[in-house]
Amino acid sequence: MLFSSVNLPYWIFLGTGVLLFLFMIVAGGGEEDLDSDADLDVELNSEFSFDQLLGWVGLGKAPLILLLAIDLSLWGVIGWMLNVWLGGLFQAKINALMGIIVLLTSLIISLFGGRLLAQPIGKIFAEFSEDVSSDRLIGGVGTVTSFYIPTEHQGKIGQVDILDPKRNLLTITAIIPDWATVAPQRGDKVIVIELKQRIYVVIAKDSVDEERWLDTSNRGI
Repeated sequence: MLFSSVNLPYWIFLGTGVLLFLFMIVAGGGEEDLDSDADLDVELNSEFSFDQLLGWVGLGKAPLILLLAIDLSLWGVIGWMLNVWLGGLFQAKINALMGIIVLLTSLIISLFGGRLLAQPIGKIFAEFSEDVSSDRLIGGVGTVTSFYIPTEHQGKIGQVDILDPKRNLLTITAIIPDWATVAPQRGDKVIVIELKQRIYVVIAKDSVDEERWLDTSNRGI
């Protein structure tokens, strides 16, 4: 049962997850800085939304590549374990219906488990890959990849793709300052102005916020 053909998809999931972990290690953590304190849980509203679904599966709690690595690894292990358990329980080959049930059940469990594990595992990667020159991105221009960039007081974070001075593409966690008047949306350009508690503070490029920041910087305040 261990190497049965019904377990092939789960071996593929597990192998892909392991490869993603290896990629993150080789790439030095894969994506930049996770917030150690920010509460990223999506607030529950009266109506279910797609944003809430993404929050439930863990998006925003950790870099996407790390979340995929955890989810795929868990999916592979849990699916394989369920197949072995059911095969031993019924002393029979897993049929198509049971296979679908195992596939969906293991997916749901892995998504929930990935949500719980993503942030603590992400912190471990961040600690090992932490760059003492993280302020090298200050003044750099990036592109928003999350739905939007929240303000500091919201207790959430967004994500921005940016090139460091060595032309390495990084995905960083970001917020906008409370004084900002423009909330950057997905695809908008932003400027990194500060690194605060391992989260980058950004403002919308070519906006009144940029003008205000430049004016304040020029006055040395």
